[in-house]
Amino acid sequence: MNSLYKIVDIKNLLFVFDIENTTDDARERLIVSKDVNSRLELAELFDDLLRVEFFEYTTNEQDLLIETVRYFLNEHDDFERVFGRMTTYFDDEVEDRRQFMTVLLECLSRYRREVL
Repeated sequence: MNSLYKIVDIKNLLFVFDIENTTDDARERLIVSKDVNSRLELAELFDDLLRVEFFEYTTNEQDLLIETVRYFLNEHDDFERVFGRMTTYFDDEVEDRRQFMTVLLECLSRYRREVL
């Protein structure tokens, strides 16, 4: 495995959805209102909650995060190391983790293009 890419970086980005991140009731209500197994609703959730977080990263960190998600998708990772260690506010289990990560990659890539 390429040591440049660390799955923990993805987990850290997704901490906004973790039940241990309990600072905002409105955020929690927004998370449970979305169907995380719907590509459209998942993208809306990312736009509402991750977009701002993503822009707090430096451009180099943004690029590395995008490449990290792409790397693990290309490696056919099952993302157990992300979802297996995280308890989320999602109302449902993520049925297709790879689809979740694909939507994440699409959104992060779109955010990155917005600043170019």
